[in-house]
Amino acid sequence: MTDSVRRGVRLGVDVGSVRVGVARSDLEGVLAVPVVTLARPRGSAARTDLAELVSLVTEYEALEVVVGLPLGLDGTEGAAAAAARTYAEDLAAALRERGAEVPIRMLDERLTTAQASRGLAAAGRNSRDGRSVVDQAAAVIIVQHALDAERSTGIPPGTVLDPVTDPVTDPVTDPLTDPVPDSSDDTRKDHA
Repeated sequence: MTDSVRRGVRLGVDVGSVRVGVARSDLEGVLAVPVVTLARPRGSAARTDLAELVSLVTEYEALEVVVGLPLGLDGTEGAAAAAARTYAEDLAAALRERGAEVPIRMLDERLTTAQASRGLAAAGRNSRDGRSVVDQAAAVIIVQHALDAERSTGIPPGTVLDPVTDPVTDPVTDPLTDPVPDSSDDTRKDHA
């Protein structure tokens, strides 16, 4: 166990088709706590959820955003994972528009909503009546998993959506050794 975690707040995002659960870590990267559940606008309505999320990234001076990637039980990406990736890409674009170069990590979040629902049920909460609480609890699980994985390995988990903005120094993303990524080479780096 390395017990090495970068200092800084991480925001966790659990993307759903109706709501987005948001959680954050403390500055020391020890504990994740719920923040808010954002409603996703329907149709061509303004993306207020993204605007609120960008504001939270700025308010908390986030080190990174960890977006849950709902892989299938067999590890493959289906429609829900594609929707989460699209949401993360939209968030990255919204952050760039505001001048916030904050890396986004996609992290395997299989069964976090089920885990959150079970935890709330064990605490006497009805998940049907508190779906927004379930979304926040799932986001807490995503952030806490990221913190625990980094603490145990010394390496931030997941896949960086845009490795050029990754603050972790490694040969793939170090601007001193690779200032212009080769478009023919996949510069994404996976960490378990």
